[in-house]
Amino acid sequence: MSSASSDVQHVGFFLIQDFSMLSFSAALEPLRMANRMSGKHLYEWHFLTPDDKTVTASNGLPFSPTLKQSESDQLDILLVVAGIGAQHAGNPELYHWLKHNSRKGIGMGGTSTGSLILAKAGLLKDHTCTIHWENQASLAEQFPMLNVTGELYEIDRNIMTCSGGLAGLDMMLQMISWKHGEELAKDVAEQCIHPAIRPAHEKQRMELQMRHPTNHPRLLKALELMRANIEEVLTCQEIGDLVGLSTRQLERLFRNTVGASPATHYMNLRLERAQHLLRQSTLSILQISTACGFSSTSYFARCYRNHYGHSPRDERNASPS
Repeated sequence: MSSASSDVQHVGFFLIQDFSMLSFSAALEPLRMANRMSGKHLYEWHFLTPDDKTVTASNGLPFSPTLKQSESDQLDILLVVAGIGAQHAGNPELYHWLKHNSRKGIGMGGTSTGSLILAKAGLLKDHTCTIHWENQASLAEQFPMLNVTGELYEIDRNIMTCSGGLAGLDMMLQMISWKHGEELAKDVAEQCIHPAIRPAHEKQRMELQMRHPTNHPRLLKALELMRANIEEVLTCQEIGDLVGLSTRQLERLFRNTVGASPATHYMNLRLERAQHLLRQSTLSILQISTACGFSSTSYFARCYRNHYGHSPRDERNASPS
């Protein structure tokens, strides 16, 4: 990361319309607390917006820019903060501006779906990156050459990306630790009632045991296999063989614990993934059908309508653009 000042680090938050308030606050507040806990003016932060216009956060609060886009050369780091609908937010002028800032040596970053904006600007090429778990599949589909991980955050040379939510807190604590020492990072974490600074490799998603009231190791393994094999769908027989259960045993465990048959639960997972992609990506319905393991778009549409009461096209048309 570059440094425009040896004493104060200037961090810009580029706020996209409907940006996630949670991921924004999680990344911003550690900087304020670092100043307070150290008793020094370590960080300054600035808000930038597309075309220098007021934007609205996910919770409806309006934010006006405190720094114009033309003044971004004052920054050391520029973080793109986005949310639902980020797939429609970019344009060639924005991508050019982001690349221009990167070429000037400003450290670039994104939180939540801000990673998608960086990818479209061509800034994630040859960098390891992450994104919110809902958007991981769509980012990998749109940019198959990117190294997209499921980490909480990734800091790769001059690019930092974060999966969103509270993971931004851990990413910024790591940055504070590197620049100003581990003790200050721990002090900030305590102020946040965040007793342990999570390493990047911790999982984004809730453990399966928290979602399903079971400690049965073979059932949990079956559930994990389903979650991990959405595009290349396994048969119930294959899942049973892999976890060491007969089809009848698998059926009984699922009905008693999950409340649905293995086939129904697996189908629901695939349809949920499809809904995420329809709402939060620009992939075609054919691409989404394939990515979710359906042999044809007609079969996909029939299953989708049976589950949600409307077609994939209706879902796509109803999503904000």
